[in-house]
Amino acid sequence: MKKLKRLLIFTIGLMVLGSCSSDSDVVEEEKNVEVSTIVINGGNITDGNAKQFTVAVLPNNATDRTVTWSVSDESIATISTTGILTPLDNGTVKITAEANDGSGVMAEKTITISGVSGPVVLIESITVTGGTEITDGEPLQLTAEILPTDATNKVVVWSVSDATIADVDDNGLLTPKKNGSVTVTATSIDGSNVKGEVVVEISGITIKITRAENMLLFQRNDGGWPKYHNDFSGYDRTQTSTDLAEAAKKDKGDSTIDNGHTIGEIRELLGFYQSAGNTDYLDAAIRGVDWILEAQFDNGGWPQVYPLEPNDYSRYITYNDNAMTNVMNLMRDIFLERNNLQLLDASYVSKAQTAFEKGIQVILDTQVVINGTKTAWCAQHDNITLIPRRARSYELASNSGSESVGIVRLLMTLDNPSSEVIDAVNSAVAWFESVKIVGYALVEQDGDKVLVESPGNVMWARFYSLDDYTGYEYQSLFSAFGPNEPFFCSRDGVPKKTIAEISHERRNGYAWYGSWPKNLIGSEYTAWKNKHGI
Repeated sequence: MKKLKRLLIFTIGLMVLGSCSSDSDVVEEEKNVEVSTIVINGGNITDGNAKQFTVAVLPNNATDRTVTWSVSDESIATISTTGILTPLDNGTVKITAEANDGSGVMAEKTITISGVSGPVVLIESITVTGGTEITDGEPLQLTAEILPTDATNKVVVWSVSDATIADVDDNGLLTPKKNGSVTVTATSIDGSNVKGEVVVEISGITIKITRAENMLLFQRNDGGWPKYHNDFSGYDRTQTSTDLAEAAKKDKGDSTIDNGHTIGEIRELLGFYQSAGNTDYLDAAIRGVDWILEAQFDNGGWPQVYPLEPNDYSRYITYNDNAMTNVMNLMRDIFLERNNLQLLDASYVSKAQTAFEKGIQVILDTQVVINGTKTAWCAQHDNITLIPRRARSYELASNSGSESVGIVRLLMTLDNPSSEVIDAVNSAVAWFESVKIVGYALVEQDGDKVLVESPGNVMWARFYSLDDYTGYEYQSLFSAFGPNEPFFCSRDGVPKKTIAEISHERRNGYAWYGSWPKNLIGSEYTAWKNKHGI
């Protein structure tokens, strides 16, 4: 028997341990806390006037702390949904406040009413007058006209349907906050529960948003933006005297699509226009779009900076940091009339579609061919010859293992890809497969980045060598390289075959390796082929 008891205790112990040892995530359902107590606050009425009653509801964390009011004898008094008791005759009534959470908890209080002289006349109708529109952004005085004119209690409570659009005070003064439509209601408190309503259309309000206003400060006269606030966070703060001095250089000629600029400002300003209704934001965004359309080359590409800088790589067709793909996505949003770009005039639809189609064509035209095979793209291409071009001294002409990914993704979003587009995507994916680096990883050791063996790891180089490109003494610089070889470069502009051969500063200050194409050539490519039956 003792042995059986020990066995039962051991079994129960295992069950308890098993129930407590799970590491799985448990999502607790939000517990409903019911009302346990209601106390009615307020005493007898001695002057015959309406009186506000309130309740204390416990516990304080009850899920639903609202109550429904009722009165025992409506020939003596009526009570509103908010607890205002309106006397109709002298006498005694019992008022009840019942919890709305289904708990069944209620409170009762007996009230003695005196001071009522003569019969009480209830309100029969309320008409709100004073106007139905605000066109200058200024407050509007509304009035509640009450019938019958001899109603005993003519006090009303004012409210609005949307407090984000306007506020109304106890006297019916409507103060607008932003443009829009709002319903204003005047509700009786004499127990008749009569309401009067009016819809007021509000316009003429100019709302200023700090971030948007700072964007306006930096917009150049040509319509574009510089990358002075490189990561956009500088738009959120009060501008310094140095900032304002730079913003004042309206004709500087440094408008750019680099690092998301101009595209980013356009998109944000359209959003601010939607929320604030400030037409200055819409106008600025439109000027930005005009700048982008003007900056496009006849061949379909976009430079990093416009007007063009002579003898500078910013004049080239720029794929770097997804600059041109950002522009292309904006153009597509315009002609598909989505993502706030539908706010532009309809005349922009055809312009944007033409710009987008030209952009797709130049992408196809700039795909690098090595030994007769289409491969990938350089981060920038000559705006006239379309051949790959170098940018900074350590960014030599190459095939890019990074920027090419964004280009392929853009091509894969086309709804009805042509045979040329399909060939470009297939060729680029095949190139990514052929140049992937397997079994190595770049790690940090003692403050330096070092390439080490890493079985199974897959990555790509930022730059791969070309074949017969001759610009900038390319042949002499790459005489020791074959096509499609990874290379690395210090600020001296001399390519090296290993990352260990370049300067510590460049080795640790640039993204030479990455997994950029990993998802593209896997699930994304498979889904794209399945979608188009390829």
